[in-house]
Amino acid sequence: KSSAMDDAERVICASEIIKDRLYFVTLKNNVKPKNTANTLYFCVDDTYVYENFFWDFGPLNICHVYQYCQMLEAKLYSKSLARKKIVHYTNSTPQKRLNAAFLVGAYMIMYLKKTPNEAYDILTSGDIPAYIKFRDASNMTPLFEISLMDCLKAIEKAKKYNFVDFTDFNVMEYEYYERVENGDLNWMLPGKFLALCGPHRIAGIVKGYPQHSPESYFDYFRRNNVQNIIRLNCKSYDAKQFTEAGFKHIDMFFPDGSCPNDAIMKQFLQYCETTPHAVAVHCKAGLGRTGSLIGAYIMKHYRFSALEAIAWLRLCRPGSVIGHQQRWMEEKESFLWQEGDKYRSNKNIENPVPHEFGIYSFRQLLLKDRLGTISHQVDNINLNDNETIESDFNDNKTSSSGKANNENAIFTSKTIDSLRSSKTLPMSGKTQGDHLNEIKASRRRHSRSVNIDHGRNQSYGIHTRAKSQPFQNKTMHTNIVAQRKNAANEVNGNKRGTHLAKSNT
Repeated sequence: KSSAMDDAERVICASEIIKDRLYFVTLKNNVKPKNTANTLYFCVDDTYVYENFFWDFGPLNICHVYQYCQMLEAKLYSKSLARKKIVHYTNSTPQKRLNAAFLVGAYMIMYLKKTPNEAYDILTSGDIPAYIKFRDASNMTPLFEISLMDCLKAIEKAKKYNFVDFTDFNVMEYEYYERVENGDLNWMLPGKFLALCGPHRIAGIVKGYPQHSPESYFDYFRRNNVQNIIRLNCKSYDAKQFTEAGFKHIDMFFPDGSCPNDAIMKQFLQYCETTPHAVAVHCKAGLGRTGSLIGAYIMKHYRFSALEAIAWLRLCRPGSVIGHQQRWMEEKESFLWQEGDKYRSNKNIENPVPHEFGIYSFRQLLLKDRLGTISHQVDNINLNDNETIESDFNDNKTSSSGKANNENAIFTSKTIDSLRSSKTLPMSGKTQGDHLNEIKASRRRHSRSVNIDHGRNQSYGIHTRAKSQPFQNKTMHTNIVAQRKNAANEVNGNKRGTHLAKSNT
């Protein structure tokens, strides 16, 4: 090993991921090793950065996991690096170290066919400092935490039931639609659940952040077989806006930040079990109430533990399930497992059935003759808003009310600082969902190329505005192109397509 690896004053701990080839190392802060003739070092702490709401810091989303795996595969299969040891290093900041370990662990499960226990043992065996745990997106003392192992188990079960397939993943669609200005929506379960923030009667920019009307979503819903909308929050639009367009709409209201009662949970599960079509679920921010009920479905039908379900939900839609909702899911775990066993027994299903396609599948789009959606630049993918909502909000632009946005843009970084530093939310008539929406929108008001620290987060080194990093090099882009070609080859019966491109970096 290189002298840098042997320097005990710089290396805190190290794990061998692939014998004599791939290592995961924790170095002391501010140590940046230089590449040698035999070793390549790389760090992704500032490449894949979690967008926090309050004191949450991870796990990194499924798009980050995919991009990391593609990048690491490219390095491992690079001819120019074939004789080199590859070292992924992180620093000793607990939050960054945990996120980095999760990426490595997810890679081991998705690509090296390790079990969660095997991956965890590799990351913790020997004189390895303990990892901290992830917490929820609140500004209160955490009531509940999820561990690295919970996240690894969630990845393993998601792979088992084909919730996601990294050989068939449309990273551009995820990146585009997760942005507030482009719909703020995420697929949670392939072909079944789409989570989004609550629509409003009229589309436009209000008080500095974008709002989408029901009509904004019509085209996307129709393209993706979403025929049902479940609203969990107070009315902010007329249900007729959906029903008169041919969609089914149902209200299952319970207060923001609270947990559903048994009647609502049963109603939600029965409704979603009886419809063959996808269901769009929203509350105000599409995080707490929305995540709790979708999580209940996942626990019942796929036997995820509450911790595993929460981990998966946050991988798909960061910030999902907040406060007491986490404990509620844990309390319902045993009951939902029993109900799931009964459900499968009544239908003569021995085990949960894997999905044919994962979330954000290229092949599924191609099979539905939607090649045009992924063969154009992502900029051509738009929600059908009457007014175009720009990706970058300039203070001199005029809002739909005719007033300059800078008059309405009250959600400045100073406002968000005060929200994050307060132990209680301001008594302004706003609910948890309002504040989460405001924080999400505030990210888009800052330059997407600038990372901004807020208050306590400064010591963590957490950035509150950092997008997923698209196509860092030609290899990454080549892999996306290869995916499209492979999907088309499979649809056309051409078996010559390979899996991911293993091009040189």
